[in-house]
Amino acid sequence: MEFIDNILAQENFAFMVLLAIGVLFLWFLPAMLALIFNRKHFKLILLACIPAGLSFIAWGGVMVWATTGKAVDKYANRVKTQN
Repeated sequence: MEFIDNILAQENFAFMVLLAIGVLFLWFLPAMLALIFNRKHFKLILLACIPAGLSFIAWGGVMVWATTGKAVDKYANRVKTQN
């Protein structure tokens, strides 16, 4: 904790801006991945990222949701064609 206090106590604003950009990038990473993998649910995933960033478990769930969109459709279509 002391390490974080020392970093934030410095007057290096460029580092703080880079740190904020890094945090926002990780916070909304599931939404960015949803643009590639699950475009159909992008808006919902984007909204879910806001509160999910406060919980690692919820963030992980949103990450799974964002990256498995096309895979679920692919397997659902395969089951439909087999029946």
